[in-house]
Amino acid sequence: MFRGLSAFPLTPTDEQGIDYTSYAALVARLAAAGVDSIGALGSTGGYAYLTREQRARVARIAVEAADGVPVMVGIGALRTSHVLALAEDAQKAGADAVLLAPMTYQPLTEDEVFGLYEDVTRELSVPLCVYDNPRTTQVHFTDELHGRIASLPNVGSIKIPAVPDEPARAKARIDALRALIPDTVTIGVSGDWAAVRGLNAGSDIWYSVLGGMFPETALALTRAAQAGHAAPATDLSDQLEPLWVLFRRHGALRVMSAVASHLGLAKEPNLPRPLRGLDTSARRDVVAALDVLGLGS
Repeated sequence: MFRGLSAFPLTPTDEQGIDYTSYAALVARLAAAGVDSIGALGSTGGYAYLTREQRARVARIAVEAADGVPVMVGIGALRTSHVLALAEDAQKAGADAVLLAPMTYQPLTEDEVFGLYEDVTRELSVPLCVYDNPRTTQVHFTDELHGRIASLPNVGSIKIPAVPDEPARAKARIDALRALIPDTVTIGVSGDWAAVRGLNAGSDIWYSVLGGMFPETALALTRAAQAGHAAPATDLSDQLEPLWVLFRRHGALRVMSAVASHLGLAKEPNLPRPLRGLDTSARRDVVAALDVLGLGS
């Protein structure tokens, strides 16, 4: 399941709870579009703001609504015991894989990060994707640490941040990591505006925020890159620059929150406090970008 396009949907949440009906519809929409997998409770899914009970229910709904499309469930938490409990819930829900970022309050040493993955993978019966997201976790993986973790049982993929802009450097980045990990472990890219560079450089999968709202658009880009059509794939990504600008300016989660409410796919508000939706001016920019791209309805 760690190849192609993995789409990460919003989990519509307000101070009264999760809109499970809208969430199920968002997941079903992705399955109907033919995405390769669905990433429930990633960063766009707001996992860090939800209780264990909420996360367990989201996992169950995602698996049911996905209707056979593989589902990966985020299990990140501050304490290893909490991660293990979330992993148990995800597996009971029928998840095909789990996604783990090393959440922190106290800075973690490399040995502590490795120990987290060692403890968790020892208890898993499904594959794990390592979530390398220094922007939110403040954990900076070295390639050597990735190599150590990738050799653990049940590790199936590594989700890395954006690769360098220049194609040769992007390929060198992917190649350097691939040389240190087993052949059974895939490399996936995030940072949607840079995803095409990673795909063209040889990464196996795009872990996509865009795919969670516009799966057909993200699939077209992914399939072009998978087929070796680097220039057309790059053109498709370049055409999305009006959205990429907003992702970089406001954060992809807030932009997707505004998109979901604009398209009638989620109520407003749909982010858990203290997160807040975009202001009126920024929302106008989002709507204008969608109209330019033909994604406004």
